[in-house]
Amino acid sequence: MNILVTGGTGYIGSHTCALLLQLGHQVTIIDNLCNSSPLVIERLQTLSGKPVSFIQGDLRDHSLLQRVFANAAFDAVIHFAGLKSVAESVSNPLAYYENNVSGSVNLLKAMREAGVRTLVFSSSATVYGDSPIQPVQEDLPHAPTNPYGNTKSLIETVLRDLSQSEPGWRIACLRYFNPVGAHPSGLIGEDPNSPPNNLMPYIGQVASGTREWLPVFGNDYPTADGTGVRDYIHVMDLAEGHKAALDWLASLPEQGFAAINLGTGRGTSVLELVRSFEMESNRQIPYKIVARRPGDVACSFADVDLSARLLQWKAQRSIALICADTWRWLHNNPRGYHSD
Repeated sequence: MNILVTGGTGYIGSHTCALLLQLGHQVTIIDNLCNSSPLVIERLQTLSGKPVSFIQGDLRDHSLLQRVFANAAFDAVIHFAGLKSVAESVSNPLAYYENNVSGSVNLLKAMREAGVRTLVFSSSATVYGDSPIQPVQEDLPHAPTNPYGNTKSLIETVLRDLSQSEPGWRIACLRYFNPVGAHPSGLIGEDPNSPPNNLMPYIGQVASGTREWLPVFGNDYPTADGTGVRDYIHVMDLAEGHKAALDWLASLPEQGFAAINLGTGRGTSVLELVRSFEMESNRQIPYKIVARRPGDVACSFADVDLSARLLQWKAQRSIALICADTWRWLHNNPRGYHSD
């Protein structure tokens, strides 16, 4: 397949591109590099042993998108591009609506003009908000609690409406839970440009000495050890989930739409993740119990029946492997892509 990948130099996008290239697919990446490094392209070329087509540009530039689609006959698009900081979305919601929602609508217009109607969209479990129902099922109502989550929910609504109004669209919205880990080569991984919002990058920074200790937000939840439980999924399992979604869309006779959870279906507590990382890295992770964060729930994990049934896909990699691959990436790249 010839696939256009928006946001392909980002964390999940780069790992998905690495898999697609490994499998022999043709990949073109478009990314504005606002939260990623151009060195990712070099690393992908090293991994694949072939040149990677890269276009630096913004999805809000419609004339650029017209040229991109005019210059290649794409079979499908995987759409990762978007701003993703919850805190930043709260302080600057207009930037998120403009970039994420307007950029996506612009992409869809360009796809329609070019006759490309197969799309895998990078969505998020944030669309569910703080659901008290566990495991989280795809038919739960959307209840996002921040502008970032609102943008994902709005884009899903646009995609559902589009699939119902025009023939030929084949669309999968993949709702990620907690992506973690790195490529087993240690060449690509997560490299946040700002203080991390997620647990695993924070643990990694403590392990590598960038930070002194890990804040654990509450130890009085109704869980086995009192700390929050989340569904952590290896980024390479996610990459394989995108490939499975492409295969499923290609198998549809005419058109279709589905929103599908990508998770493991099981939860891991904060302290369990810390202990596993200590074992795999042979490093101590000092931590301090601090007050709960407003809005945090005790437990959140995915119902994965739909992904198994529709995509014939299931996450395979363990928490131990997640921690080992993360540590390999951090050990080989102590300053991320700036290590070069």
